[in-house]
Amino acid sequence: MDYHQLLETEWAIAFVKERFEKHLCYGLNLLRVSSPIAVLEGKGINDDLNGFERPVSFPVKSLGDNKAQVVHSLAKWKRLRLMQMGMPPGRGIITDMRALRPDEEYTNLHSVYVDQWDWEQRIEENERGLKRLRECVNIIYKALKDTEKEVSSRYPDILSVLPEKILFIHSEDLLKLYPGLNGKEREREAAKEFGAIFIIGIGGELSNGVAHDLRAPDYDDWSSPNEDGYMGLNGDIIVWHPVLKCALELSSMGIRVNPEALVRQLTLRKCEQRALLPYHSMLIKGMMPESVGGGIGQSRVCMFMLKKRHIGEVQVGIWSDEQRESLALEGVELL
Repeated sequence: MDYHQLLETEWAIAFVKERFEKHLCYGLNLLRVSSPIAVLEGKGINDDLNGFERPVSFPVKSLGDNKAQVVHSLAKWKRLRLMQMGMPPGRGIITDMRALRPDEEYTNLHSVYVDQWDWEQRIEENERGLKRLRECVNIIYKALKDTEKEVSSRYPDILSVLPEKILFIHSEDLLKLYPGLNGKEREREAAKEFGAIFIIGIGGELSNGVAHDLRAPDYDDWSSPNEDGYMGLNGDIIVWHPVLKCALELSSMGIRVNPEALVRQLTLRKCEQRALLPYHSMLIKGMMPESVGGGIGQSRVCMFMLKKRHIGEVQVGIWSDEQRESLALEGVELL
């Protein structure tokens, strides 16, 4: 990659991030805040993702060698921060989340290094439903659409491809639509057919006895009944990547668990002992504000907006020499 191309790529990345964040903060009424790169073990604050991924941990000498963990995401930390800041309903926070996920499998879409906009907005108790969730999704989708238009205006060779509206579909209806496919295959077919989808209810078992995808039990509410007659108040924003011809998940988000949903989901996942952790104990006692929130992948948004083939074209990750050489033969230069 010559330096002109490298500079142009970095300018384009900065442009996408600046424009999207501006639209997002305006739409969701978000305040930018500072955030941690690591949290102490045993507090229940780190994101457990699917429950199997190992966090990077290290001893902290000044704290008697108590261990800290590099964050997986800030899903729970943000809600705690809303409480500490006394944020009123209708307002929220946003931060740059930088994480390490060493168990990620390398693909064009995955890296050990994870960067995302982590946002959280306080809501009223009576707003815990699909109506509020859909409003947030539509605001995020508008921010994506507005950013895409600005990118196309600045770089005419990059075409706008997002459909006018995003399709909302429950994971159970997605199963009925593509009954012979697994979760990821269903996502691919739906994204290809509709261009942009929001899959509702990710984490709980479907009628075939299998969850569409796994979710931790202690942030998104995937087990409460919703207005559509299904379970779940969370979901994923997925778009069709026209260059890679694949489904690209840009965001995972949802209405957060209240005390009842937390206890229910801990029981369903057979990890009731987590209820004794400081974070979970505070939530069960009703000390946490009701909220909606999620993460939006920064590199993935850039990858989609700039129509790149590999996430390493928009972030400085950790890649083997073999990966770099193989991709270079295909005309892809990693940062």
